[in-house]
Amino acid sequence: MSQLFPMKQVLGFVFSILLTTVALAVYFLDMSFAAGMTILLVTAFIQAGLQLVVFMHAGETKDKGAIYTNVFYGLIIALVTVFGTLLAMIWDM
Repeated sequence: MSQLFPMKQVLGFVFSILLTTVALAVYFLDMSFAAGMTILLVTAFIQAGLQLVVFMHAGETKDKGAIYTNVFYGLIIALVTVFGTLLAMIWDM
């Protein structure tokens, strides 16, 4: 019976709830902007990685290297787009 129980998914769900609680605590606690944004960004990236690995089963296929490489490249493109937009429009460079 223990082989049929999805322990990995249950622990992933509990950890997701914990990360959501930490992010919600940022709203209710009186934190500085920098501290709040740092906590929110860290919890968001951890939760995105957790969702990808545990619930989307990214590491359970034969081509997991290609999946992780595509996610990495997508993250690089997103960061270049965001920071390029900030450079051009806000920081005036």
